[in-house]
Formats: sequence, C-alpha cells, structure tokens
Amino acid sequence: MHYREGFLFQVIIYSIVWLIDDYIGLLLCLILGIVIGGLLLFALIADLVERSKVPKSYYWWMLISSLTPLLVALIFTLIYKGNFEWLKG
Repeated sequence: MHYREGFLFQVIIYSIVWLIDDYIGLLLCLILGIVIGGLLLFALIADLVERSKVPKSYYWWMLISSLTPLLVALIFTLIYKGNFEWLKG
C-alpha cells in the first residue's frame, strides 16, 4: 500500500468513528496521534544513537500515522466549531 492510500484509509476510518461518536473520535485521534508521534520520536532518537537496519519507509509510515488522526481531529473540530454534543451535558 502506498502512502497516499494509507493516508486516505486512515482518514476514512477516523472519520467514521467521528461521525458515530464525536467524543470517542476526539479521544481516539488525540491519543493515537500523540502516542504514535512519541514512538516516532523515540525511534528517531534511537536511530541517531545507533544506526539500525530499519528502512526509511518505516519512519514515513509512522509520520503519516501520527499526523493523520491529529489532522482529522482538527478538521472535525473546525466543522463542529468546537460545539461537541458531549460538552452540552
């Protein structure tokens, strides 16, 4: 699977979750984006300390996988204008 198709697949999956429930969508996107971004940062630092045989495509996939949920969360937050159903109580 190429990067563009992987990105679009993730956008579709995260968007479906957002459309089902915006609370779970927001939590899922923020948590996954931050955790995968942290793993990417850790992998890059470890690779600087000692070169590994990990292909460069791994780092691109991790970057796409960390930015996609954050981008979807930003887009849906702008669409909802920050007025989420779960905030109304």
